[in-house]
Amino acid sequence: MRIAVNTRLLLPGKLEGIGWFTAETLRRITRAHPEHEFIFLFDRPFSEEFIFSGNIKPLVVSPQSRHPFLWYTWFEYSLPAVLKRAGADLFLSPDGYLSLSANIPSLPVIHDINFMHKPEFHPWLAGKYYRHFFPRFATRAARIATVSEYSKNDICNTFGILPEKTDVVYNGAGNVFTPLSGEEKADVKDKLASGNDYFIFVGSFHERKNIIGLLKAFDSFRIETGQKFKLVLVGEKMNGYNRMERTLSDMRFRSDVIFAGRMGGEDLRKAYGASVALVFIPFFEGFGIPVLEAMNCNTSVIASDRTSIPEVAGDAAHLVDPENNRSVINGMIKVATDEKYRETLIQRGAVRKNLFSWERTADLLWRSIESVINPER
Repeated sequence: MRIAVNTRLLLPGKLEGIGWFTAETLRRITRAHPEHEFIFLFDRPFSEEFIFSGNIKPLVVSPQSRHPFLWYTWFEYSLPAVLKRAGADLFLSPDGYLSLSANIPSLPVIHDINFMHKPEFHPWLAGKYYRHFFPRFATRAARIATVSEYSKNDICNTFGILPEKTDVVYNGAGNVFTPLSGEEKADVKDKLASGNDYFIFVGSFHERKNIIGLLKAFDSFRIETGQKFKLVLVGEKMNGYNRMERTLSDMRFRSDVIFAGRMGGEDLRKAYGASVALVFIPFFEGFGIPVLEAMNCNTSVIASDRTSIPEVAGDAAHLVDPENNRSVINGMIKVATDEKYRETLIQRGAVRKNLFSWERTADLLWRSIESVINPER
């Protein structure tokens, strides 16, 4: 069997949520199934680190698809020809995009459809592309995989997809995320936050991540408690960053907000592990990998009570209303000042994290693939 895979988001040093999903699942699936050939389709020169096994054939397909017009060109013109020449039997797309022109069974992983509900959080043309094509991708797909029951229900209800056509393949967290020793914590705090306690946020600075709300809540937390906390933001700028900068300029404690940039692997583990709590309060999320990563580092979690996050966090996070500043402030005060409560969250997280792993994700995704390859099995 030849399985073609959209690997556009396997970018060295730039993996984010969907990129990590793609890397972690394909690393396991390709190695576990040497009987199949996997054709990795990149849109730019690729890194050998993503050629996980000998049964992978990498191909670079032009043009680089960095814009809605180029997405359309890549998927509707370039890709069908490549799939036909390669003799592919199945097209797997971990970022959800499909080719409507390709005559091949297709399995997209649609992580969430926030663009259908929060169009204001997306550039106009990109949002228009998503809202026009993703309902068609969902209808065209042989099966659909997604990363939470919330997203499954949302996709099925919004696009009119049968639930039995949709599989849930929960995300996992990398093996690198483990607890820190007391000495390690002190060292990281010295280097990252001048020895101060700190809250951490990890993710893209996308508007739906509610960074503006986080900044406002942190400023109020500092004013009300007088505690010399820092706020460490791990991620990169995205659409809407200018509004975030304006909020920052209005803060009394803006000098205590630390922009740490992109982190990965061991550096991110240390940043999580030395923090008092992850504060992750997006308006919309398909899963919320940082919640799970923090739990694996024995870090307490303050999280949004919206969309998929309660499903992932269970009773192991302090849930807050992301649209209610007072709710977020109170959550930060509770977790920062009540050590016993914080330890309870950490203990619950140590149990909750065991429900999720990339091994399980890869196994569930492979089952979904097999359901397309062998629908009668």
